[in-house]
Amino acid sequence: MPAQITLSSRVKRILEVDGLRFRDLDGDGELTPFEDWRLSPVERAADLVARMSPDEKLGLMVISSRPMGISQPTKDFTSHDGALDEQYLPIKLDPHTSAGIPFEGTTEMITALHMRHFIMREEPTGARIATWINAMNEVAESTRWGIPVIVTGNSKNETGGFKMGATAEDQPFTAWPGTLGLAATGSLEVIESFAAHSRAEWVTSGLRKGYMYMADVFTDPRWFRGQGTFGEDPQFVARAMSALVRGFQGEDGLAADGVALTTKHFPGGGARENGTDPHYAEGRFNIYPTPESLEEYHLPPFQAAIEAGTSSIMPYYAIPSDEKSSTPQGRLTGFEQVGFAFNKEVMDLLRTMGHRGYINSDSGVMSKMAWGVEDLTPAERVGRAVMAGTDMFADTNDVASVREAYMAGHFTGQRLDEAAQLLLQELFTLGLFENPYADPAEADRVVQNSSARAAATDAHRRSVVLAKNHDAVLPLTADSLAGRSVYVELMAKDLTVKQLDTLRGRLEQAHPEIDFTTDHRRADVAIVLMKPFVGAYFDFVGITDLSIGEHAHIDIEKLRRIRGSVDTLVIGLDAMYPWLLDSIEPLADGLLVGFETREEIMVEAALGGFSPSGRLPITFPIDAAAVAVDDRGRCASPNDVPGYAKEQHMDGRPYVYVDTDGNRYQLGHGLGYDA
Repeated sequence: MPAQITLSSRVKRILEVDGLRFRDLDGDGELTPFEDWRLSPVERAADLVARMSPDEKLGLMVISSRPMGISQPTKDFTSHDGALDEQYLPIKLDPHTSAGIPFEGTTEMITALHMRHFIMREEPTGARIATWINAMNEVAESTRWGIPVIVTGNSKNETGGFKMGATAEDQPFTAWPGTLGLAATGSLEVIESFAAHSRAEWVTSGLRKGYMYMADVFTDPRWFRGQGTFGEDPQFVARAMSALVRGFQGEDGLAADGVALTTKHFPGGGARENGTDPHYAEGRFNIYPTPESLEEYHLPPFQAAIEAGTSSIMPYYAIPSDEKSSTPQGRLTGFEQVGFAFNKEVMDLLRTMGHRGYINSDSGVMSKMAWGVEDLTPAERVGRAVMAGTDMFADTNDVASVREAYMAGHFTGQRLDEAAQLLLQELFTLGLFENPYADPAEADRVVQNSSARAAATDAHRRSVVLAKNHDAVLPLTADSLAGRSVYVELMAKDLTVKQLDTLRGRLEQAHPEIDFTTDHRRADVAIVLMKPFVGAYFDFVGITDLSIGEHAHIDIEKLRRIRGSVDTLVIGLDAMYPWLLDSIEPLADGLLVGFETREEIMVEAALGGFSPSGRLPITFPIDAAAVAVDDRGRCASPNDVPGYAKEQHMDGRPYVYVDTDGNRYQLGHGLGYDA
């Protein structure tokens, strides 16, 4: 007899059959095949799909951002003790959509629209997440088949991840360095540790699905989303993807205690046209001017994720540009001028590569980001995407357009059943049909536990790159600082005096042996931390200027004044992009580079608390000319080729930055104090 597995129910009763217990999800008093956890997820999903109405299947095909009850200011518009937001909005305003359709309350979405997939955008504590998801699953359990709800989130465990909706009282998940910082460690061991600790926080909070991670290779240095990648080395990114998928989902495939991942953005978002992004029309094209670049640089990480068993894959919004590409690109020959979610050749390539999970569109392809199919109605767009291979539409509650597409024959009943089968298999595999409820107290115990914090701190330290160390000025030891005072500055967008004072206070507490001063004119040594920022997520603000200056919220004139008043200047640079360094590096005696690395860790490195071991995961351009765009929109360096390989395609012109000590800031560069 198989071992009994854990069950939890709040609405439906428990059956006992052959000495084992099962949830009676359809309420008929009998053990229906889809209720039998002894059967495989494939068998159970097939049985349930055969019983469901078309409307019940159609509701599975959308996933919508869903505000929590804690975000609803009018508590009369909530249910389940404030956990669920029930307000009906005639029109929801959202940066991903231009549909202008109503936005129903949570219970109506689950019971009337048959939706089961939601995106969490807020950043609450583990207990509040668990309480919210539990309430949604209680509503779902009361429906005809008791199909559970699953909630996904964007990555939550990196310092620089894309987040919105946090509140002051929330305790965030453990904050590791950014994904580029994880890549800078060069260590799969660190990435495996990151996945293991993060997985525990997600599972105990009830989050069982992640829109992560980016398998995109960072090839155009101006891409705003490059900061969310694992760098520019396709082979390392591939190894990282394999480790992440196995670490979050399970070593041998998606497990009942795993987090199902959606790997993005197929077939690689890095091949941007001069760094522009398909969140806006000006960036809607992927361009491949270099022969075979797609196969050589962009597909290997996705192949690795597929072989590791990623549960789903998200195609990007972009259109493959036929005009500005060298075609064919390996197995892609046609370059149909439509976004990837609508592009049958691209979706067929994904299946040819071995992907057996579902295909989840990026947000907004039914309305705002429907690139290449703007002339179609929303229902026609749905049909075009589904027949190309897309199974789910992201960040929309527009079940009506999906239903219209089906009723009008824009996609077939066979495709509807295929999509429903794949989507349900994930829920069965995760064990949500047996145990959809999380323990809020356990969630708060696990989130930010001491072991995770210690591992994250180690990763922050290992992410620091020592790029320059003129005359071995670093580390600044207690002996070398004897009788000398140290000034610390932070330059960043929207920085407040309070934030700077708080940082300085933490540093004084951590390093009582150091004589800190708040006046650089009285200092002997200055440590200037800087976090340049340019660009926008949803709006085209022009081709990104990678120089570091006022436009990037860095006061170069003040930096020069500091340089003029101290004997030693150390710069700690947060590298969201591979910046143009000519305005800051020549001023610095020492240059440390981090990637959403904690400021205190950067200072600790400068003060000799550890010897930096990180290596650059990206290559820094030599000057503006290396990334200049001509009047035809052509870049001086190929957009689709990683920085370390760009010079092979530039007719002898240089691309890699060389500092005043002769260090080349190419992929893999990094010094150490023992060097």
